[in-house]
Amino acid sequence: MNVGFVHLGCSKNLIDTEAMIGKFKKNNFILVNDESKADIIVINTCGFIDSAKEEAIHTILEMAEHKKKRCKYLIVMGCLVQRYYDDLIKLLPEVDLFIKIEEYNSFWKKVEDLIKRDTVNKSKVKTKKKISEIPQMPMLTQQEFLNRIITTGNNFAYLKIGEGCSNKCTYCAIPYIRGPFVSRPEEDILEEAEELSKKGIKELIIIAQDTTKYGIDLYGKSKLADLLRKLSNIKGIKWIRFLYSYPEGITEELIDVVATNNKIAKYFDIPIQHISDSILKKMNRKTTKKDIISLLNKIRNKVENVTLRTSLIVGFPGENKENFEELIEFVKWAKFDKLGVFTYSKEEGTPAAKLANQIHGNTKKARYRKVMELQQEISRQNLEKKIGNECEVLIEDISFDRKYYIGRTMQDVPEIDGLVYIKNETMSEKTNYINQFVTCKITDISDYDLLAEIKK
Repeated sequence: MNVGFVHLGCSKNLIDTEAMIGKFKKNNFILVNDESKADIIVINTCGFIDSAKEEAIHTILEMAEHKKKRCKYLIVMGCLVQRYYDDLIKLLPEVDLFIKIEEYNSFWKKVEDLIKRDTVNKSKVKTKKKISEIPQMPMLTQQEFLNRIITTGNNFAYLKIGEGCSNKCTYCAIPYIRGPFVSRPEEDILEEAEELSKKGIKELIIIAQDTTKYGIDLYGKSKLADLLRKLSNIKGIKWIRFLYSYPEGITEELIDVVATNNKIAKYFDIPIQHISDSILKKMNRKTTKKDIISLLNKIRNKVENVTLRTSLIVGFPGENKENFEELIEFVKWAKFDKLGVFTYSKEEGTPAAKLANQIHGNTKKARYRKVMELQQEISRQNLEKKIGNECEVLIEDISFDRKYYIGRTMQDVPEIDGLVYIKNETMSEKTNYINQFVTCKITDISDYDLLAEIKK
């Protein structure tokens, strides 16, 4: 039988998708990229914020149309199912099987029951609503990690080092969906990284909901810096980066490792969410404006040519004009290289959803636009400073008209940050540069991207 997958959501969710693809492949199913040719369609959903939930429902209904022709079974898994299982089985009879995250350890049995025996047993696990009662979600087994099918191409792979989150930010539904944070054993992570290297992967992207919490539950302290050192010793791995590092967890040791290890990207992804102390307190963030400013100064002083990325939330309940202007002034000062903005999403069950002074949607949108317009100018100024500089670029594609090779620098996260466009006429016609590292000179910029030519 043919099986097609539709993945929605973040890179952490993608690991689960890749593991389930591996299960189907191991059981001799044929993987197809065209859903119209699939006998089984599996959708891995996101249920984080309203826009993600809407996308998931729309996708499920769209894929259900294939059941009128070839598709026999529609399977839905992931965060949306974990959060809204009881509602979904009533509202979407088109779906043959819903699989909650807490039942991933019986994933394949449920699939076999559906396909071989045409039976579906409703989940007997009652989803907890109180955050203090949410259990740890089952971690994929080591074999599932090792057998997953990498879907991100030949050059990079995500490496998950932990599951869940224990930070309990008042706006966030992740702890209710994924449970408290749990670390993977270091030896398992290193074994998987070795296997990825043997498959030709050149870049590891270390992920968890908060990578700085890695190891605290297993070893009594954060072990991220130590893990990065050990990963950098793996032959074949050229670039290593870690994402989602909360400011209060960034230690002197971690900064020093980034500053001194040539394999680790000089890149910090620090989701600060806001800068006003009153808003940070309402968000239950474990940091202050003073702490954040001190941290940014420390990183910039210690790490040469560091790239800083952050994410912000505008329109949080009670965010007044003064709070927002304080945020604007901070963005002007910080001059982040990369910055993303979310409008606050009122998520049921979270403490922030019950707060007074909820912000009107139009106000949220206006604040979003103001921050993004400001950041666009900051980004342009930051990129212009790179003109004339030399950098190493990993080439991953060529433009449709073949005028440009397309790649990334070590300071650019795939599918999130900008690209480098290298004029094809500056390259040797005898060489295939795809999946190769080349040294380039930056000649110009275009929006968030760089234009370059090969160094002669």
